[in-house]
Amino acid sequence: MMSRDGFSYDPQDTQDMSPGGARTRQKSTALHTRNERSAEEGTPERSESLDIRERHCPQDERVESPRAYFLRHRQYLLRGSELNSLIDVGRFRVLPTADLAKYGYAGDRGRMEKHIRSLTGQGLLSDRTIEIPHKKTLRILTLTKTGHRLLKNANQLPDNQAIYHGLRKPREAKHDADLYRLYQKEAARIERSGGRPLRVILDYELKKNLNRDLALLGPDKENEERKREIAEKHGLQVIDGKIPLPDLRIEYQNSEMEVRHMDLELATRDYRPRGLAAKVKAGFALYGRAEDASRLRRVLDEGELTAAILSL
Repeated sequence: MMSRDGFSYDPQDTQDMSPGGARTRQKSTALHTRNERSAEEGTPERSESLDIRERHCPQDERVESPRAYFLRHRQYLLRGSELNSLIDVGRFRVLPTADLAKYGYAGDRGRMEKHIRSLTGQGLLSDRTIEIPHKKTLRILTLTKTGHRLLKNANQLPDNQAIYHGLRKPREAKHDADLYRLYQKEAARIERSGGRPLRVILDYELKKNLNRDLALLGPDKENEERKREIAEKHGLQVIDGKIPLPDLRIEYQNSEMEVRHMDLELATRDYRPRGLAAKVKAGFALYGRAEDASRLRRVLDEGELTAAILSL
C-alpha cells in the first residue's frame, strides 16, 4: 500500500462530498496523557466488547418496524438499524463488513447480512470484495449514488457532516476501511471521559477546505506567516513548511460541554521517517496495526521522537 504521509494540497485531488463542511477552529485536545493511553492499550477485549454492546446494540428485529423514505417518487423501506448502517458507510466512505458486524450489530452477523441484502437489493449499498496486500481479500461496503442522495434527503445527519459514495482510491481501500475501527476505539475513550462524539471529518474534507483557503492567498500562498494563519484556522500546524493532515478528525463535546476535536493518524510500515516525524510534531494521536508496531517504534526511536503507538 502506498504511504499516506500526504502533505500535498493538489486542488485536483478533492473528493465528492455533501456541501456545508463547517470548520472547527479549536486546537486538538488530547483526552488522555501518553501514560494513560499506554495503559489503556492493555485494556482487555472483554471490556471493549461490553462498550460495543452498550453503545451499538441494535433494536430487536421483532419490534423494529421499517419506515418509508421517498426519493424521486420511489419508496424505500428502511429499519432504524439499516439507516444507521447507511450513515456509517456514508461517513467513512468504505466499511469492512467484519467491523460493521462487530460495532454496528453487536456481533450479530446474520442480522447484518439480512440488512445488507435488503439495502443492496434496493440499490442503496454496494457490497464487493477487493484484493489487498499479501494475497488477501477484504469485503467492503460503499454507498451508491442513490444511497448517497437518499441519505442526504433523509435529514438524519447534521448539515456539516460530509457523506461519501463509491470507491475512489482502491489502492488505499484497506487503509481507509480501518478508519471505522479507529473511530470506534477513540469514540469509546471520549464517552468514558464523559464526552460525546459529534462529527467525523476525513482527510478528504480537511484537504478540500485547506486547498480552498490556500488558493485564496494567491501570490502569498508560500508566505510562512499567512500559511500559518490558514493552518491555525483549520486547527492544524505548519511543520517544516508543510501542513500535515490527519487521516481522521473527531469533533466531540467534552464533559464540560465544550466542543473540541481529536486528530488521529493510522500509521503503517510504509510511512517514511520524515513523514511520520511530521505527524508526531503536529500532535496527532498515532494508531498502528499490530504487525506494523515494531517497525513504527523503531522509526520513532531512530528519530528520537516520543510518541505512543496505540493498537488498532
